Amino acid sequence: MQNIVIAKPYRFVPPRYSAFWMRIVRWYLPTYLRNSFGITSWECVGAERLRASLAAGSGVLLASNHCRPCDPMVLALLSGEVSRSFHVMASWHLFMQSRVEAFLLPRVGGFSVYREGLDRESLKCATRILAEARFPLVLFPEGFVTRNNDRVMNLMDGVAFLARSAAKQRAVAPRPGQTVVHPVFIRYFFEGDVTATITPVLEAIEARLSWQPQNQLPLRKRIIKAGHALLALKEMEYLGDFQSGAFTERLLRLLDHLLSPLEQEWIPGRRETDSMARIKRLRSAILPEIVHGELPEEERARRWRQLSDLYFAQQLQCYSGDYLADVPTAERLLETVERYEEDLTDIARPHPPIHAVISVGEAIEASPNRDRSAESDPIANELRRQLEQLLEESKSRRRPPQPSPQTP
Repeated sequence: MQNIVIAKPYRFVPPRYSAFWMRIVRWYLPTYLRNSFGITSWECVGAERLRASLAAGSGVLLASNHCRPCDPMVLALLSGEVSRSFHVMASWHLFMQSRVEAFLLPRVGGFSVYREGLDRESLKCATRILAEARFPLVLFPEGFVTRNNDRVMNLMDGVAFLARSAAKQRAVAPRPGQTVVHPVFIRYFFEGDVTATITPVLEAIEARLSWQPQNQLPLRKRIIKAGHALLALKEMEYLGDFQSGAFTERLLRLLDHLLSPLEQEWIPGRRETDSMARIKRLRSAILPEIVHGELPEEERARRWRQLSDLYFAQQLQCYSGDYLADVPTAERLLETVERYEEDLTDIARPHPPIHAVISVGEAIEASPNRDRSAESDPIANELRRQLEQLLEESKSRRRPPQPSPQTP
């Protein structure tokens, strides 16, 4: 389990922006992206839309998909393209990973948000950044790294609320420009030999399963077979035996088996419709006494096991039964194997060469007040519509195969 839950009293970490450290980070960023994440090239599409909003003096909220851990760093490339630094709302656990990250993140515009409860300080900071309109603010409304670059997952609440709160502040002290939301879609294209890249990872997974290498299978079937085996192992752990039925049905059955008993214990009578909202509410209920209470060691261990189960549920709900249906792209094959490796080891190795395309959508104006007669939030609806449109449009940005260097 990755260290995403911190058993310490939360303290808000504000941004401490430093132009000096931002220059250092931007200078090193291409090397870091290449070595740590396999990003070897990139391009920005629609950056002129963001430049226009900045030139107008608008407060800008950038709402991006979040399919890879490197997304915040990739958005720093867009920051360089428009010559304006960004502030980023980031989960508190990222500030607790190392002293280097704790030092650098605030100085390049990051500030913390506590995902296990209502963080008023973070909301105030985000609203102030938008209202002042000095720097754009970056949010990831999917809420976590999805490893789904071909889909937009459920978007959590917050984007529309923050944009309207900032619009209200700007209305009180009028400034030029508006408060706007720009959807951003990051698309990654793998430009190498997918079979040669994936095979060593699959062999390592098969070895963990005590299998012989399944070289006799086509790549897609080999990946699916490994996935069924990994799911069956978890079904035996939690349900006592592997289950029958379609892959999607088995995933949902296991997910509900993980969440329903915890909901009955911790939040009886309440249940969200979205899996990630269910997981977040349960973490918020289980964690406080671990942080603040003097629990007996046995009870503390029991609650950590429950948090571990919630982490597994979060990873589980990223899978779908049809992601490798028909003729999947190289990116879908790679993402699935990376997800296997990350779920088994907490770390997915880099797989260059990857080309990143950062697409900026049209500005969505945020008014200070929401139309209560509307069945759903118009900002949230337009955000999803544009993200899905940018997803489709980004598919055309795949570059033709690059010729291999000729040996003289």
